[in-house]
Order: sequence, then C-alpha cells, then structure tokens
Amino acid sequence: MSVRPVIVTCAITGAIHTPSMSPYLPITPRQIADEAIAAARAGAAILHLHARDPTDGRPTGDPALFREFVPVIRDGCDAVINITTGGGQNMSVDDRLACALACRPEMCSLNLGSMNFGLFPALGRYSQFTYDWERPYLEASRGFVFRNTFSDIEQILARLAAHGTRFEFECYDVGHLYTLAHLLDRGLVAPPLFTQFIFGILGGIGADADNLLHMRTLAHRLFGEEIEWSVLAAGRHQLGMATIGALCGSNVRVGLEDSLYAAKGRLATSNAEQVERIRRVLSELSLDVATPAEARRRLALKGAHTVGF
Repeated sequence: MSVRPVIVTCAITGAIHTPSMSPYLPITPRQIADEAIAAARAGAAILHLHARDPTDGRPTGDPALFREFVPVIRDGCDAVINITTGGGQNMSVDDRLACALACRPEMCSLNLGSMNFGLFPALGRYSQFTYDWERPYLEASRGFVFRNTFSDIEQILARLAAHGTRFEFECYDVGHLYTLAHLLDRGLVAPPLFTQFIFGILGGIGADADNLLHMRTLAHRLFGEEIEWSVLAAGRHQLGMATIGALCGSNVRVGLEDSLYAAKGRLATSNAEQVERIRRVLSELSLDVATPAEARRRLALKGAHTVGF
C-alpha cells in the first residue's frame, strides 16, 4: 500500500496560552491572519483558528472578530480554514457555535467528551502576568469542566452539518473514540472521519508512545484502515509524539495553540517555524506533505468557494 502524504494542521493561537507566556503568541486579527498565511506557505494544509480580544488577548467567540481575519486568510492562501467549536472557558454552546454558524466553513473542530481541563500548572512557571485576567483564568481551570455532553455534540453536528461543514473530531481520551463510533452507528456522522488524537492535556490521556499506539489500534478496529487520523501533543511533547504518529501513518498538528516552543528552552518565533520544523522531520522520514487540494479530497470537504465569508 502506498504511503499517503501527511496532512499538516497548524493551530494558530488557541485558548490555552496567555499573552504573558510568549511575545510571539498572535493576538490581534492582523497577527492571526499573518501567522496563518505564513503557516500555510510553510506547508500547513489546514489552519485551526480561534479568536482573541485584541485589547488584552483573552479568548473570545465574537464572530465580528473572526470576520476580521478569516477572509484575509482565505484571500492570502488556499489552506482549509478550520474554525473552533471548543472556544474557551465558560463559553456556552451558542457562544462556541456563533462564528462557525456565521462563517459556514469547510471544517470545524468538535470535541467528543466532557473532561477536566487543567491549565493551572502554568501558574508555577510564570511569576508575573501582563493582564489582570490571566492569573484568574488559569486558576479557574482547577474547577473547570470542559462540557461536551451527548446533547451538546448532537446539537453542534446538526446545526453545522446543515451547512455542509465537516469535522476534526478531537479525541482527548480513549472513550472519545467509542463516542465517535456511537455517532457513526446512529448515522450522525459519515466517513471519511478525521480524528485528532490529543495527548498531554491535564485531564486527558497522557503523552506517551504506548497511549498513541493503543489509540491507533482502537481507531483502526472501530473505523477501519482508511480512517484519517492525526496526532497533536501539548508542550514539550509536540515534536516527539507527532514524529511517532507520522511513523505509524498519522497526519500531524503543530502550532502555538499546542506548544510555545521550537526547542528546549527556546520559544518559537512563529507558527511557520513549527510547520517548517515538522516538515524537516517528515522529509527525513521520506514522507511528503499533503497540499490543501489533497486534504480537501481525502476529507471530502465542500470547497472554499462554498463558505460564508
């Protein structure tokens, strides 16, 4: 069987890191757009997008802010635009869906289960914060449950599928694969399934090779050999886990949402730097990188001309 080119996703800013953690974290719509376009030019076929308040960098689901950068990205590259439905702490499902419903993108993320989502360990690594919201935001994650009930998932699927949007199914633990199998059995989702295995978030599955191999084996048993799966890992685990995944046939995700670093003790200066780094690894493994056109074909996406922005 021929080896398929690797689909590289880049997650540009996210809702995990705060501005004080890195001066390179994109905050404003212009910064997010510039970072996304540069990541696409570096080889990312899919761009996973969150928005932030440009005045202080806090995560926001405001569709007006998304509309300041998603058309710029569309016009600046041909990468698939993937808009979050995960949002940030304490956003309702309606808040998390607002931009996706307004923009009707080719792809959105979809989280497959409720979980603890601990960001508070970062408090021990930073002594000062630039903005008043940062420390309470991290501390609040001790009591935060990232809610994704079956009802929430069904609602997101129904409301976005009506617009032809397909999904990056985010799996933070083994049980999330069984949830996806349940949704498939009920006909609520349809192949090809693009699953993102997420390792190293406090509250989810740990970032080690045995867990990755177990998730891979289970996914193939539940969904067959042709499933499109991808690997991301938080922080220092980013490159190692992506490399193991690629050796096992996965697609990969990098970006400043998942890790702020380019090497031990050295901050990444851009998302493109992380894309370039994983491309070098893939090249050394004799693996090619998929184009946006190939990603669209393999994931059965509706095409950039059909979006609402």
